[in-house]
Amino acid sequence: MTNENINWQPHSLEDDIVKLVPLTESDFDNLFKVAADPLIWEQHPTSDRYKRDVFQLFFDGAVSSKTAFLIADKKSGQVIGSTRYYDYRPENSSIAIGFTFLAKQYWGGLYNRSSKKLLLDYAFQFVDKVFFHIGPTNIRSQLATLKIGATKVNEVVLGHSGQSILHYEYLIQKHEWIS
Repeated sequence: MTNENINWQPHSLEDDIVKLVPLTESDFDNLFKVAADPLIWEQHPTSDRYKRDVFQLFFDGAVSSKTAFLIADKKSGQVIGSTRYYDYRPENSSIAIGFTFLAKQYWGGLYNRSSKKLLLDYAFQFVDKVFFHIGPTNIRSQLATLKIGATKVNEVVLGHSGQSILHYEYLIQKHEWIS
């Protein structure tokens, strides 16, 4: 498979903990039930994403990216969040993983780690570097990203809802990844 033909939204990625399935328009209601918790977004640069109209913009972008996944608890089948790939740069042999959120009861590492491991294992079949971009006030995500082995390498300004916002950039390189 050439770099131009990589499917960044395979049919599903799963392990004993989670199942990642391609996000579709029909997933809105189930995913919004999770996203409607303001606590999920309190440290995020877009802290009002729990509002239906703000979440709709996020969701529409995720679906149109064709790189987003619904995260389901493997045992119960319950929708617990979402994640996606973005910013694929074949010339840099890199992609980013982000836009991840989980229902509060699934915080604490196991479900995030499992989701990220599936995404990283898949991505490292095609690229040498995976980046993560996290807002400076999002301490939970910063700590979770460090737990999976990423290193803070830069500070970058990215667009969010028409605003330019500082983000910390983290990196995991293929040769460092222990799957």
